[in-house]
Amino acid sequence: MHVTYGQAISDALREEMEKDENVVVFGEDVAQHGGIFGITRGLYEIFGEDRVKNTPISETSIIGVGAGAALVGLRPCIELMYSDFLLVAFSEIYHCVAKWRFMHGDQYKIPMVIRAAAGSAFGAGAEHSNCVESLFMHTPGLIIISPSTAADAKGLLKSAIRSDNPVLFFEHKQLYQVKEDIPDEEYTIPIGVADIKREGSDVTIVAIGLMVKKAMEAAEKLAAEGISAEVLDPRTIAPLDKETIRESIEKTHRAIVVEEGNKTGGIGAEIAAMMQEEMYDELDGPVLRVAALDVPLPYDVALELVCIPNADKIVETVKRLF
Repeated sequence: MHVTYGQAISDALREEMEKDENVVVFGEDVAQHGGIFGITRGLYEIFGEDRVKNTPISETSIIGVGAGAALVGLRPCIELMYSDFLLVAFSEIYHCVAKWRFMHGDQYKIPMVIRAAAGSAFGAGAEHSNCVESLFMHTPGLIIISPSTAADAKGLLKSAIRSDNPVLFFEHKQLYQVKEDIPDEEYTIPIGVADIKREGSDVTIVAIGLMVKKAMEAAEKLAAEGISAEVLDPRTIAPLDKETIRESIEKTHRAIVVEEGNKTGGIGAEIAAMMQEEMYDELDGPVLRVAALDVPLPYDVALELVCIPNADKIVETVKRLF
């Protein structure tokens, strides 16, 4: 089946709502309007207002209601529009959603998914273009997923909805209209399992979200110059599949990490530190990082493109290891 990334997410929502009447969807304009990116379009007509609800423009309330719904047995799948707005509800996510199951033992489960569109979008500006995954990596109790393909998005969202733990599900805006093949049959993808998108023998490129596409472009360019790059997509940022990363490093002995978030304190910083602490003997050089510049993203598209990683920057960085 050949579908867009956005349609794959929509299909996952519909299929899980058909399977389990406790799955509910709510967020700003998700009902009749179908959400700002059209992902929930048609769900209101199928499942009605009891299971697909619009909310006020109040992220703290949306997350708080979602946590409450999860505590009493529902499986809320919340759309929070832009991932930038997660910070408006940071206390609810950090203190309540992430911690309550741990704090209360077997009294509570928090089967709750928070979906949010992330990343640059050709001039959306500094308040609507951020990749904030790294801020939540410092929040024990959360599962963090950032799929790069339509197939991964569908399979991982279904697993996220079925999980009894809270999940942040990041969807890059530039991927919504990308069409790809996905399986026709029912499937899920396990949380916490990375995927090798391209086999290689000289260097491992660990790439997050949209940057997987950029890494694949870079790998093609590197191949033309005689460098065989392996592209590894963690898919789940927390928990991180260290074993697959280790297996790749044992083969290539060199690594870079590519993310769209800011470089300082980013995902790459954590993964690079982990590699150098736990896989040092397998490395033939430092783990390098490619990330966004440490500046608010400008509205001007030309300036925005200067700030974020691309295939050429990845190629440049890989060459520093040889």
